[in-house]
Amino acid sequence: MYVFMTNGTIDYLQRLRSQYPSEQMLLVCDEENGMLIHETEGKSVFHEPRPYEVLDAVGTFGGTFVVCNNIPVTDEGRPLFEHRFQQRARLIEQEPGFVAIRVLRPLKSDTYVIMTMWESESAFRRWQQSKAYEKAHQKRGTEEGIDQQRSIFPRPSYVTTYTVVKEG
Repeated sequence: MYVFMTNGTIDYLQRLRSQYPSEQMLLVCDEENGMLIHETEGKSVFHEPRPYEVLDAVGTFGGTFVVCNNIPVTDEGRPLFEHRFQQRARLIEQEPGFVAIRVLRPLKSDTYVIMTMWESESAFRRWQQSKAYEKAHQKRGTEEGIDQQRSIFPRPSYVTTYTVVKEG
């Protein structure tokens, strides 16, 4: 499975989405831009997408709040990074308000995306304060934590958040 992303104005992306009603797409926006996310087994319908291979998928596209943890990883670090994500605790799936997760391997860049979808921003914030979040991130900052493997990260990771734009 693949995920393709493209950015543009909300109007443009709504028109693009309406041209492909049978495709699995989610339109989201932040304070400045819109982004259309296309999940498919096939090819992208976008002209110049950011392509990703789905390494892990739970749940279906939806919710009202999307969080993307963008993590640059060196070529040498990819096997270690992917191994760590394959070993993840999988506790997020049990959280109230959780809708979906996608672990995305970049096909044309060095930045992995861990995308989670939530029923609401408050559900995501509750997850961040939960024991499950604490357990999922318990090695962070320790010798065993992947964040201490500085040589595999060419630059800092960053988080982007989006609101889902409803059809209409």
